[in-house]
This record gives sequence, C-alpha cells and structure tokens, in this order.
Amino acid sequence: MKTESKVDGQQDNGELPPVNQWIKEVDVETTADVEVPDLLLDQVIGQDEAVSVVKKAAKQHRHVMLIGPPGTGKSMLAQAMIDFLPSSELEDVLCFPNDEDENNPKVRSVPAGKGKEIVDAHRKQASRKIQQKSQGMVIILVLIVAAAIMLSIFTGQYLIMFFGIIAAAMLLIAMRASPMGGMGTKEVEKEIPKLLIGYKPGDKPKFVDATGSQAGSLLGDVKHDPFQSGGLETPAHQRVETGAIHEANKGVLFIDEINMLKMSSQQSLLTAMQEKEFSITGQSERSSGAMVKSEPVPTDFVLVAAGNLDSIYGAKDERGSVHGGMHPALRSRIRGYGYEVYVNDTIEDTHKNRIKLIRFIAQEIEKDKMKIPHFNKLAIAEILREAQRRANKRGQLTLRLRELGGLVRVAGDLAVEKGNKQATAQDVVEAKNIARSLEQQVADRYIKRRKEYKTFETEGSSVGLVNGLAALGGEQEGISEYSGIVLPIAAEVTPAHSRDEGKIVATGKLGEIAKEAVQNVSALIKKYTGEDISKYDVHIQFIGTQEGVEGDSASISVATAVISALEGIPIDQKIAMTGSLSVRGQVLPVGAVTSKIEAAAESGVKRIIIPRANLKDVVLENRYEDMVEIIPVDNLGEVLENALVGENKKKLLEKLASLLEIKSIPIPARDRPTPQ
Repeated sequence: MKTESKVDGQQDNGELPPVNQWIKEVDVETTADVEVPDLLLDQVIGQDEAVSVVKKAAKQHRHVMLIGPPGTGKSMLAQAMIDFLPSSELEDVLCFPNDEDENNPKVRSVPAGKGKEIVDAHRKQASRKIQQKSQGMVIILVLIVAAAIMLSIFTGQYLIMFFGIIAAAMLLIAMRASPMGGMGTKEVEKEIPKLLIGYKPGDKPKFVDATGSQAGSLLGDVKHDPFQSGGLETPAHQRVETGAIHEANKGVLFIDEINMLKMSSQQSLLTAMQEKEFSITGQSERSSGAMVKSEPVPTDFVLVAAGNLDSIYGAKDERGSVHGGMHPALRSRIRGYGYEVYVNDTIEDTHKNRIKLIRFIAQEIEKDKMKIPHFNKLAIAEILREAQRRANKRGQLTLRLRELGGLVRVAGDLAVEKGNKQATAQDVVEAKNIARSLEQQVADRYIKRRKEYKTFETEGSSVGLVNGLAALGGEQEGISEYSGIVLPIAAEVTPAHSRDEGKIVATGKLGEIAKEAVQNVSALIKKYTGEDISKYDVHIQFIGTQEGVEGDSASISVATAVISALEGIPIDQKIAMTGSLSVRGQVLPVGAVTSKIEAAAESGVKRIIIPRANLKDVVLENRYEDMVEIIPVDNLGEVLENALVGENKKKLLEKLASLLEIKSIPIPARDRPTPQ
C-alpha cells in the first residue's frame, strides 16, 4: 500500500503526534493514492480476531455468532465468508410433481447448472405431447367438418354442414375445458418440474441476508391458489416457494438482531441446521397451501447470527421480567458447532491503524461508486480526528465505521455541490454540522431553550444550585455519538417532618441507577459535614428532565448541591461538573466526557470539573479548546474546594480536614461509557 512508504511503523510504540502533524509525513496526497484490497475480508478494519475466526469457520463450515454494537462490520464479515466457501459443492434443487400424492411434491438435487437443462428438457417433452394432442384434435375436427360437408352435398341438405361445424366448435370447447384434454399453460405446468434453486457456471455460494424475515420468507411457503378446481388450478409443486434457509444452501445465512425472530422460527431454524434439510409447507392455515408439504429441501448453510448482548439475554422490563432473547438451544448449537465473537468498537490509535482508516475512506468512496470525490490530506486528518472523538477515549479510534462512513459521504456530497475536485477539511467540518444525530439536534435545541428561559446560570453564585452535566444518545440508541447537555440540579434542606427520620426526596423521573446514586450521596454528606441529616428532609430537583434521568454521573453534582444548601455556602455558577462517587468519596470515571464538556462550553460555562481518570478521554474539537478550563479531581473534597465560593468556604474546608482524612484510591477507568 502506497501510504506506508515513508513512516511505516514510526512511533507505534510511543504517543503519536496530532493527526494534523502526522498526516504531513504520510506519503499520500489524496485517498486516490490508496489501494483497496480485492477480497472483502481484507477490507475489514480493526477486527483481526473476528477475521481469523470467520475465515476458519468458512473453510470448516462452522456457524458463527458476532455480538457487538451496530456499525462495526458484522455483516461485512459474514458476507466476506463466501470467498472461502467451495463453489464445487453447489447444487441445483428441483421440485417435481408427485403422481401418487399431489400435495407432497418430490424434491431432487442435481449438480449446479444441470437444473435448468432438466427443466428445459421436460418443457420440450411436454410441448411435444401438447403438439401431438393438438394435431390429433385438429385431425378429428377436420374429419367431422369434412364429413358434414360431404353429407350435405350428397343429400342436398345444407343444414347438415351447418350442424357439423357447430358440433366441431362445441367439441373443441369441451376438449379445452377438460382436465384431460386441455392444451393451455396449466397442462404444461403439470409436466414440468420447478427450479427452486439454480446456479450458473462460475457462480459463488450465496450470501442471504434474512434479517427481519417473517416465517414465510425465512422457512419457505406455498403460494395460495385462487383456482382450486375445474382444471384451472396451479399444480402444487409449482406453488412451492423457497425460504432464506433454502436459498443459503452451501452458502451463508446472515441474521442480524437474531432475537427478533419468533421462538417458533428459531426452533425451525435450529431443526434446519441440525438436519441440513427442511420441508416447505404453507405458513398460513387459511391458505390451500397449508395442505401441501414438500419433501425435505437441502439447508446445508453456514449461519452467522449477529446482534447486541440483548440479542442473547433479552431485555428486562420494569418488573424485572426478561423478554425476547435468543433460544438457548439455538445458541448452544452455535457454541457446539462454531464460534462466538465479541467484536471491537475501538482500536488503538497507532500509526498502522490510522493508515487503515485512510484506506477505509478510500473504500467508502469506491463503494459509493465514485459519486463523491477523493479526500485530500487535511480532509483525511479531520476524519481521523472525528474517529478519535467518537471513540470516547484518548488513545483509541472508533470502529463504528458505518456512522463514520456517513460523515464521509456527506462531506463528499458537499464537495460535489461546491464543484470541488477533492473533498477538503472545510467540507468535513461543515458535514459534521449537517450530519448531526437526532440526539445532537435535540441537545442543541435543549440548550438554546434553557438559555432563553434562564433555567441555569453561568454567572455569579447561588446556594444549593449546581450545573451538572448529562448526555443523550450512545449505545442505548444504537449510535456511537453522545450529545451533552447542561443539567441544573437544585437542593433544599428543611427540618424533618417525621420525628423518627428525615427523607431524601428526589424529583425528575429518575431511573434505578440514578435513585441509588442519590441514596449513596446521603452517607457522604454525613461524613463530609458531620451533620446528622436524619434531622432534615433533603429535597433534590433535577430541573427540566421531562425525558427522565439515568446513570450515576450526577453524583458529585448532587453532593455539592446538598452540602451547599446544608451549609449555606454558594456555588460558583461558572462551573459545571460530572462524575460518579464511591461511598468513600472517590470521584469515579463516567462516560461521554468530551460531549459533556463541549455542551458546557456551548452554554457559556468557563470551568468544568471531571474525574481525573477521564482526563485521558477528552478529545475536543479545536474551537472548544480555548473556551473552557478543565479541572480534574480525585475526591469530593477537591470538588468542593473548586466549586464553592464565599467567606464560609474556608471554614467548611477546615472542618472537612478535621473530620476525615481522604485517601485517594486508584480506580480503573471503565471500558464502556456509563449510560446516561
């Protein structure tokens, strides 16, 4: 590949320079200089383990389960398997009429390419029979008419000729209507087998995408026949229709979101996998096809099942009951006769992986049939920066390449609209604004509306009011991008209504994790203030959260607001914060930090408190870098020191120092972002 000639392997063992500097040393002017591999499997990026597995699975005819986020190349991996399946094993499948039982059509397999020859031979033979019948019928009719004419001449009674012609016409009509004497297409269909599956010389095994298929399209069906008698009915074997499991015989059957199949369909799929053949019958009991059941049709396919973790385990409702999920026996079959792979959603930000992403851009342009121009160096750098941002972790590049490919196409469309011969960095920057996700658009309007109605402040100070940060989108919505929002949180402390104990009242449609986080804060407040909060009712309001709040990333915001209200010490409104809390007061990492910081900057916030462990995950766009100051913290004491203002702040911090000794315990960062 041409792009590796100058700096191949350079700095892979150390930290790479920023992409804008790095790209200058790469021997590529545009993506037109990049060679795209011919084999589809070689085009897969960042899934080395999965590539190795599917190659082995194809050669050994094993089933595969690919689990992971959408847009990471699961369908591409499945489709690439057909290049490694043997074409010599392909076979045509024919459906023949059964003279003994017309509702049980016969099925036969023949070498690939022979099926059409057999159908053509039967068609010629049937045509000859029809032609012979037609000739015999014509001779009979001619004899009748001739006899009538002769009689009319000899007798002089011309009515005989008239009645003879009428008789011939009626006989012709009767013979055409008769099941035994018909000469139309129905008669031909009864004699000719139906080619269910056919191949041409040089064809590859089929890749069949059965995602979202209903029972009929997956398992095969028998078409309804509106004419069921009188010689007009379509023969049963001609009404047999193959399903995806039959079309994929000797090939690959791909089913994404496998849990969306009904359990009955999953059981039938399991039977087809085990027996390697499956009879076709009508899927509707009200159809005449329900009476038809063919002999078993071959189903010797490689199954590639895909989805998220929910596809295996199902999802819990509010009562804790599990719905959906994968049939245990079907998964067991795959595990026993194949492989399970959890695909990557990020890769390390190395020189070689950056080169691979440049090749990805070239691949997307080629897949788009060159409707968009190639990208120049600076445009490539902008795509790489976006890959860093969407990874949500420093030192990583995203593998949610379907979404990144969407950005490439939008930038290319802008270049075409402007008449540019190459896509530029400006095209990519503009494309990022145009191709914003729905969640990002909602967040933009959310921030604008809150600015207009002053639901949060970015100047001055206030007791019991803190600017928390939250995020929309992410894996729950099936996308890699998060959209940050400012989440104002207010706290008020009042004497307890009950003599026995105080209450913590939180409003804002909190999810289970958010409720638990609020409860955990109460223990920390007692520890950090020395107050017996059982004497108080603590009211916590998540302002303007009609859509609800989930996750624990607002923990430090809640604790700061309550302590501020309890002690009467103002909070600096120029500050926003995000972070989870342990029950010992350590600030733990959270997800979507970059998106939250950018949202705070858009809202006018000047300083942002984040967990120190998240500092490595911050990858800001250039325009935000000088807009905000980022303050990393390890514990709640550091949060209060930076967030509180006023003359009583010093007394509180001295009080904290005398009440406890905070020990910083290193907490490893989570692999997955905390859902919000």
